[in-house]
Amino acid sequence: MLQVTRLPAVRLLGAAALSVASLAALSAHPAAAAGPHLPSSAPTVGPGAPATDHLTVTVRDAGADLDGTYELSCAPAGGTHPDPAGACAVVERDTRWGQDAFAPVPEGSVCTMQYGGPATAHVTGTWAGRPVDVTYDRRDGCEISRWDRMVPLLPEVTAPGGS
Repeated sequence: MLQVTRLPAVRLLGAAALSVASLAALSAHPAAAAGPHLPSSAPTVGPGAPATDHLTVTVRDAGADLDGTYELSCAPAGGTHPDPAGACAVVERDTRWGQDAFAPVPEGSVCTMQYGGPATAHVTGTWAGRPVDVTYDRRDGCEISRWDRMVPLLPEVTAPGGS
C-alpha cells in the first residue's frame, strides 16, 4: 500500500497558492492587461501635456512619385503624409503593450532570397511615448514582408519588373 506523507502535500499546496497569488497580482495591474495603444491614454511629456504620436517618414528609391519626406501626426491624423488616417491605423494595429511596432526582423530568421528592389525608408519620431528611429528596405523576403506590413505608412512598392 502506498503511504502519502503530509510534507509533499504541504509543498504542493504552497506552490499552488504562490502561483495563484502571482497570477492575481499580474491581472490586477491595469497596464499589464492593456490592449492596443490608444493615443488619448498616451503617457505625458512634461507637466500635464499629452504625448503626441508624430513620425517623419523618408522614402528613397521607391519611384519618383513615391520618394520624399512626409510628416505624420496621429490623434487626430494629419500632416503631409499622403494617407495620414491609414498610416496611423497601420501603426496602431501593431502597437501592443511591451512590443515594438517597428521591431526589426528577429536575429536568425530564415528568409527567402528574393530582392524587392532598392527602396529604403527611414522612420523617426515618437510613437506611444517612445522614440522611433528605424530603417526599412526590401533586400530579402523577411524585409519585404516587414515593409508590406507597414503599408500605407510606407508606400506600396512593386517588385522589380512589375510583379
